[in-house]
Amino acid sequence: MDFKFADSMSRLGTETAFEVLAKAKALEAQGKHIIHLELGEPDFDTPQNIIAAAIKSLQSGDTHYTPSNGILPLRESIAKYMSKTRGVDFSADEVVVTPGAKPIMFFAIMALVNPGDEVIYPNPGFPIYESMINFVGGKPVPVALKEERGFAFDPEELRSLISPKTKMLIINTPQNPTGGILTEEDIRKITEIIKNTDLIILSDEIYSRLIFEGKHFSITQIPGFKERTIILDGFSKYYAMTGWRAGYGVMHPEIASKISRLITNSNSCTNSFVQKACIEALDGPQDSVDKFREEFLARREIIVEGLNSINGFSCIVPAGAFYAFPNISKTGYSSRELTDHLLNNAGVAALSGTAFGEFGEGYLRFSYANSRENIKEAIKRIKEVL
Repeated sequence: MDFKFADSMSRLGTETAFEVLAKAKALEAQGKHIIHLELGEPDFDTPQNIIAAAIKSLQSGDTHYTPSNGILPLRESIAKYMSKTRGVDFSADEVVVTPGAKPIMFFAIMALVNPGDEVIYPNPGFPIYESMINFVGGKPVPVALKEERGFAFDPEELRSLISPKTKMLIINTPQNPTGGILTEEDIRKITEIIKNTDLIILSDEIYSRLIFEGKHFSITQIPGFKERTIILDGFSKYYAMTGWRAGYGVMHPEIASKISRLITNSNSCTNSFVQKACIEALDGPQDSVDKFREEFLARREIIVEGLNSINGFSCIVPAGAFYAFPNISKTGYSSRELTDHLLNNAGVAALSGTAFGEFGEGYLRFSYANSRENIKEAIKRIKEVL
């Protein structure tokens, strides 16, 4: 049968990490040993106190529907946490809980961007930004992240991209895939440029507790910008809860009500007992987060030193997240060619910089959310095949 899909489906992209994972798994099924440095997934187990809270919740009968925007105790915990970490007062009616943080991108763009509206987004950047802008009929306007600026974009370039059709600006700090950050100075320059516009900011802060150089600064800390900003955050990266699917957005109550309605019309609500576990994650001991961060810091040193020892590779030190983004332009390979070469001949799964946009050509992304031993072995294998 010849299916005729909606035109919007042709505009929907994908997340290449899962495609590379599928290829790697196929090679593993053939008996090949693969070192997985493609997925942004911590290799740690979820802390036991969080698991225990979920089990207790299940045993207590928390197996039913919840409000579309999340249970009030969790939204209160999130508001308290955000107020403490951002230094700005947030309330529970500004919080929307979702199954994973990615739906905040999906629903925010769907709720605010009309066909023809322009959305400025970082490139190279998380691929779902561009995918969702295209899906709703908006116009993606990339702003280049530049290696010479530590993979921050030039605020003056941002100024040149703003037009009467600009509806939204997406920022991400610390960044995926580069590990770069926007400093307080960068963000203050951005707000000076956009202060007389009415564009909405989607601030992806999913890695805000995984920062190694400097400190995290949220655009909501600038007076007047909390009201026009949607913060995206979640539990996957800090608490090793990727499979739990738990995230949230913090935004103006009027936007929150629209996103809650989109949730009602799609997945109804977020899993009830997972929400109870998330309360424990935020309100319980934080020593596991500190431990994870210290381990990522140690791995960062290993992978950056290792990548810089490979002929043709040059890698600046990432300031946050758990990604290294080496320049491989001197190897003679394109990003995609080298990714395929490393997977098929070295058994190392990484991502092409172009998986994150056109300005990613000449780079690869390696996730160091894997063991020190595996990172060292991956470096050894790459040297052997190059």
